[in-house]
Amino acid sequence: MAKGLGGRSEVDYTIGAEVINDTSAHTGRFMHIDFYENTTIEALVSENYTGNSLNGESIPAGFHLVGVFTSIKLQNGACIAYRI
Repeated sequence: MAKGLGGRSEVDYTIGAEVINDTSAHTGRFMHIDFYENTTIEALVSENYTGNSLNGESIPAGFHLVGVFTSIKLQNGACIAYRI
């Protein structure tokens, strides 16, 4: 399901992941988030993103984010957050 950068997989799947399909806040350390349904992000906290926030953004199914994320809360939709 994950698409790596430049055709390479950047995710270490052996560490584990968390399926998120509710509207609760989920915390941890995540390096890759795959959205498998059309999703609206309510809140996303990242250690290494700068600039405008992704809070309130609609994300299409099949999209993925790479970074260091410590919290994610969805307004609707579903994703898989892969742990660091």
